[in-house]
Amino acid sequence: MAPAAMTFASSLSDAQPVPFWLEDPGKPAALPALTGTERTDLLVVGGGYSGLWTALLAKERDPERDVVLIEGREVGWAASGRNGGFCAASLTHGLGNGIARWPADMPKLEELGARNLDAIETAVATYGIDCDFERTGEIDVATEPYQLEELREVYEEAERLGFADGLELLDEGAVRAEVDSPAFLGGLYDRRGVAMLHPAKLAWGLKRACLDLGVRIYENTRAEELASSGDRMAVRTPYGRVFARRVALGTNVFPSLVKRVRSYTVPVYDYALMTEPLSPAQLEAIGWKNRQGLGDSANQFHYFRITADHRILWGGYDAIYPFGGKVSAEMDHRPETYLKLAGQFFEYFPQLEGLRFSHAWGGAIDTCSRFSAFFGTAHGGKVAYAAGYTGLGVGATRFGADVMLDLLAGERTERTELEMVRTKPLPFPPEPVAWAGIGLTKWSLARADANGGRRNLWLKAMDRLGLGFDS
Repeated sequence: MAPAAMTFASSLSDAQPVPFWLEDPGKPAALPALTGTERTDLLVVGGGYSGLWTALLAKERDPERDVVLIEGREVGWAASGRNGGFCAASLTHGLGNGIARWPADMPKLEELGARNLDAIETAVATYGIDCDFERTGEIDVATEPYQLEELREVYEEAERLGFADGLELLDEGAVRAEVDSPAFLGGLYDRRGVAMLHPAKLAWGLKRACLDLGVRIYENTRAEELASSGDRMAVRTPYGRVFARRVALGTNVFPSLVKRVRSYTVPVYDYALMTEPLSPAQLEAIGWKNRQGLGDSANQFHYFRITADHRILWGGYDAIYPFGGKVSAEMDHRPETYLKLAGQFFEYFPQLEGLRFSHAWGGAIDTCSRFSAFFGTAHGGKVAYAAGYTGLGVGATRFGADVMLDLLAGERTERTELEMVRTKPLPFPPEPVAWAGIGLTKWSLARADANGGRRNLWLKAMDRLGLGFDS
């Protein structure tokens, strides 16, 4: 191991291999598993954000509706409890992706996204959810000259379409006045469209809010099979069954109970580090006073933010796809990625030399070929699903919950009329084609990052087909 790598390795020597957020002392106790038979109006499968918002909004729409939620382990244990805590208004994985795919619907998608983020902020206040919610915004930073031009193009397109309110282009001096890194050459600051929060506390707060509204929640209750049973759906669990008039599936990265949906997503493993708390002198050295989230603009990108207790979360870059798309706990930790991330962290913040990492973790998220959620129904409209959030589910899952409830009600709404809701992404091919294609795409993206953003013939072909791979 090279001397520099040894230095980076020493910063990881005390890192606990668990998600920082889930170690919070406020973590609630698990609720009992379902035993026997339950009957309900609405069964929600999945205790992450997608399922929790669906249960909560279902009770808000109709307080008399009987709602049951089942979760295979504990509420918030998976992606909802270990993500970076970036809660974005965007429903389309960014303005550029939305414009490329649904240009006619973008004014409505931007409006709905802004309203959705406002509604999340309102819910946090209404239900007293203590999740460190801060509407600080996010800066997309350029670390290579070509990225400056790309950010300018995004800003000019937003201006042309009337979406630039709250956006600000920053030159090198301006971005380094916000957060000081020698790697930063400029940035695009979205001042209102992103909030920072504690992801696990949001999940736990939604759990408590659902219980207060009368939702019955069963943890350590895995949904094993979904089938029609007369005018109801039946879901089998390890110790019982649930009969429901309607079912909403919020299982995301885990194999859908509707088998035809499975080819639309693949699991991608994403990894993150958390530093120890910064001292006042270290905080002063980087000047991160306004607490925004940040992300760099490479294809293999980093996301980073500062926590309520002045730690820095640093994640991203590697997006690891396991052959066959199997979700396995063995993939949750990847020391070679942790070492790579540590080295990149100190390249961005050399003034923090000597800082150590307290936690290192990873886990699977679901990605689809269009980078943003898709929706649908099954079993004659008695089952609805939403999946494919591709790392942007902290905010967009609330919108997805509303879509699922609209679909289950058979209602035509401003949401269900969107092309984004009415269409599906292109599915991923079977193995070994998926493995080979994703591997070639990752290699091509890395080459583009190293060659001024120039995309090779493979990426250009993927662009024309509307296909991609991201985390």
